Amino acid sequence: MKTLLSVAAVAAISLSSTLVSAQNLAVVNGKPVPSSRVDMLASQIAKSGRPVNDEMRAQIKEEVITREIFMQEAQKRGLASTADYKAQMELARQTILIRELFADFQKNNPVTDADLKAEYDKFTSANAGKEYKARHILVEKEDDAKAIIASLKKGDKFEDLAKKMSKDPGSGANGGDLDWANASSYVPEFSAAMTKLEKGQLAAEPVKSQFGWHVIRVDDIRDAKLPSFEEVKPQISQQMTQQKLAQFQEELRKKASVK
Repeated sequence: MKTLLSVAAVAAISLSSTLVSAQNLAVVNGKPVPSSRVDMLASQIAKSGRPVNDEMRAQIKEEVITREIFMQEAQKRGLASTADYKAQMELARQTILIRELFADFQKNNPVTDADLKAEYDKFTSANAGKEYKARHILVEKEDDAKAIIASLKKGDKFEDLAKKMSKDPGSGANGGDLDWANASSYVPEFSAAMTKLEKGQLAAEPVKSQFGWHVIRVDDIRDAKLPSFEEVKPQISQQMTQQKLAQFQEELRKKASVK
């Protein structure tokens, strides 16, 4: 009977040892390194969007072991009790906790498809209609603008005059080309004058705005080409998610008692 009990005890000890070993990734300088650390690090990597395959998991295991070696050395040198270490740990704790707060808010306050569609409809409503491919030459004085219009009527090329005389650094180098844009993209004075022109028409008079005097020509007009909902859905989702989070942050600031 004693022999049987002894065998059973040895078997139980062996089984227990096997279970403990299975729970540990390794034993570094006599200290067990739990396998759960691999799972935690793998989870963080997966959250960042990187796939955790067998090769990556093997690298993670080596990383966990290496970290344990370095941590033991740091602790041996008493670095865990320094003021600098404690200050950094407090900052890290705050950062992680705040990140979890924001993640919790976004999880419980998601942007719905209805929200996205409503925002898209607002976008299409504001940008529907006509698009204009216009050119302009910007100068400081009205007399200069009138002189340019007179030169154009005599046959001078708009592009050449724009490169030579326009004060607009963006379009001037491109011959005054403003590319395709909705009328709402420009200041009201410019838009009002531009939308009265036909394709290929030069404005008879210069237009005054806060930037100076504009000589305007419309090269082409077309119906606005707007992206489909599915094309811009990811961008709208990201924008609205950031807006909701910013609003949440602002509400917390307003409710807080700060003295």
